[in-house]
Amino acid sequence: MRVLGIETSCDETGVAVYDGELGLLGHELYSQVDLHSEYGGVVPELASRDHVRKLIPLIDDLLRATDSVGKIDALAYTSGPGLIGALLVGACVGRALAYAWKIPAIGVHHMEGHLLAPLLEDPAPEFPFVALLVSGGHTQLVKVEGIGRYTVLGESVDDAAGEAFDKTAKMLDLDYPGGPQVARLAESGTAGRFQFPRPMCDRPGLDFSFSGLKTFTLNTVAEHALADGLPDEQCCADIAHAFQEAVVDTLTIKCRRALEQCGYKTLVIAGGVSANRRLREKLSEALAKIHAKVFYARPEFCTDNGAMIAYAGYQRLRAGQHSDLQVEVKPRWNLNTLPSIDLQHTGS
Repeated sequence: MRVLGIETSCDETGVAVYDGELGLLGHELYSQVDLHSEYGGVVPELASRDHVRKLIPLIDDLLRATDSVGKIDALAYTSGPGLIGALLVGACVGRALAYAWKIPAIGVHHMEGHLLAPLLEDPAPEFPFVALLVSGGHTQLVKVEGIGRYTVLGESVDDAAGEAFDKTAKMLDLDYPGGPQVARLAESGTAGRFQFPRPMCDRPGLDFSFSGLKTFTLNTVAEHALADGLPDEQCCADIAHAFQEAVVDTLTIKCRRALEQCGYKTLVIAGGVSANRRLREKLSEALAKIHAKVFYARPEFCTDNGAMIAYAGYQRLRAGQHSDLQVEVKPRWNLNTLPSIDLQHTGS
């Protein structure tokens, strides 16, 4: 089975072709970073319009590049969660193509796509495992016993880690997207100058809260601000370093706690924040102490992409699942509500 995957949940237009026998044949991605950078964040209406402009040309280029014209057997598209206008673009195009080509189609959960993305790698993690999902709007720890067999162990009760990175970037007058900018600035920061709290780590449980850390950061910036409203360059780097260490330590502590709670030795981390180098370093160090392993997707598959949607869709389509002709998107969609499937990962 050869599946065309479409991802349009936010500000990146991604398409990919996944073949059950040959694996990932190719993928294309168009990022809207330049479009939204002057606004300091994603403008939903502009995102939707740009998906309309870019999606069909990307699909056309990909099908030709992978020799897949007339050879697509099924179609997968992101149907949630995400921005409703952006989701509708991908869903409408996906359903229209599936109808025209007389092939089945399925709406894919965006976070399931992230969760399964590391299974595209070699070696791939084996079930069961604990997954840390850290994207712009989500921070979740999930017990994964198989595809669709998910139990959310903990999640952010307010700001997600990615949102906290973006808001800290704005406090420090950094460009959009904020997460990579904060991480880059933190590299030149002085360790130990500032001590930021590790929220909710002094109590049992696996939930996260980053709003208080965001406020602590804001107060630190204000306390050291100069006449122009910002601290000096080195102080900004020191604040970025302290902030990043606090987030990374918090995520690491909760991941180790989740593994011990479940009795597992495998951690999967996915989503945009999983590309953070410092987070990978800390997790590797912490998990080595308990003889556990951590798996990631390759950097280009940490952020939103079509490959993860094509792969997740393939797994469900080969189990006989598909969506009907009605175009339905879900801006909010609980991962726990997904049906399970019996198939185990085979790498094909």
